[in-house]
Amino acid sequence: MNVRRRGSAAVLAAAAVIGAAAAPAVAADPSPSASASRPAALFGTGDPQFDGVWRQSFALLAQDTVGVIPSPKAVEWLTGQQCANGSFAPFRADPAKACDAKTMVDTNQTAAAVQALWAVGGHGDVVEDALDWLKSVQNKDGGWGYSPGGPSDANSTSLVIGALTATDTDPTKVTKDGKSPYDALLTFALPCSKDDGAFAFQPDKDGKLLPNADATAAGVLGSLGKGLVTGPGKKAAAATCADEPDRAQAAANGAAYLAGAVAEDGHLKSALGGSPDQPDYGNTADAVVALAAQGGADQAAEPLAWLEKNAAKWAKESGPSAYAQLIFAAHATGTDPRDFGGTDLVEGLNATGPAPQGAKASDSATASDQAADENENDDSGFGVWWFVGVCLVFGIGIGFLLSGRNKKRQP
Repeated sequence: MNVRRRGSAAVLAAAAVIGAAAAPAVAADPSPSASASRPAALFGTGDPQFDGVWRQSFALLAQDTVGVIPSPKAVEWLTGQQCANGSFAPFRADPAKACDAKTMVDTNQTAAAVQALWAVGGHGDVVEDALDWLKSVQNKDGGWGYSPGGPSDANSTSLVIGALTATDTDPTKVTKDGKSPYDALLTFALPCSKDDGAFAFQPDKDGKLLPNADATAAGVLGSLGKGLVTGPGKKAAAATCADEPDRAQAAANGAAYLAGAVAEDGHLKSALGGSPDQPDYGNTADAVVALAAQGGADQAAEPLAWLEKNAAKWAKESGPSAYAQLIFAAHATGTDPRDFGGTDLVEGLNATGPAPQGAKASDSATASDQAADENENDDSGFGVWWFVGVCLVFGIGIGFLLSGRNKKRQP
């Protein structure tokens, strides 16, 4: 695969872009006021130290998904964050300074940036270098951990699978010691038990696999070979109990587990240890994407309805990544993101960063039209599930920053 060029059909595997033609750019690109800790081209108002690349990647990918042409400055900022070896860290305050052993690069930031930059197009060299780096740090079991060389986990492995499939790279051909990413991912699927169908993030300190809704949403999408953005899937077969499920069984079982987890309240609950139970908006949005991708929009109807009713305030308070997650959930179910329970998610997202350049000519397509197109052409999809799990396991509050540059970047 030559990722230096985007497909002529202009249908991004990860972002399901509808149509290639673009409308003329709108006038100015006014950027919000910046500070030393937050560049003007960056989405969101918080300190980007831990989530710069991540939120930028999500914002750009979400804009592309709904037919918005992002600000060139926002894209350039993301590409400029890349290290010379192709990897991405959460945030580099001085991109001109070479990355070194102290630069906290990781697989999650890099995989998210790959999907966003492939979606917007025109940055094949950046994408290719990032993919080469991801392949270079693949573990012997075929998977990836959050940090290069760290033990594989379901979330990171699934996110990299999404980056591979988004760029038309076959994960079965990306192997280490004869093991593919799918081989690694299926080791986190729980055997038949009362929690049948769930995925674990990683084995615990005693080597046990414990069910984790975050990891399960990731595992479903990874098993399906989806990236961060996907449309509604076709109605799938029912879950079946198998001690060593194949990919299709693992996806069906994981979806069944998620459906059970949201059945009582319509949402997932916070997984933060020691805190009282509270709605987990982000993981619920990820569950919606996973459920819809595996079994169609109807399977995600209950948690989707809950998000439409309750998530607007959360998105406004949480910023670009939250708006993007809800846009991904809307896209996966064929729901209009500009009228999501009465909230215009696109307008909300655009307001958190530099003004977009314009809108694609196909932006007039309805959400249902986009969903119908994706049923024929979709080969992507994914969510944010892994973020909380990663931060808990590694004890770092790292988010994900996008990088940008058109030429071979500075190290």
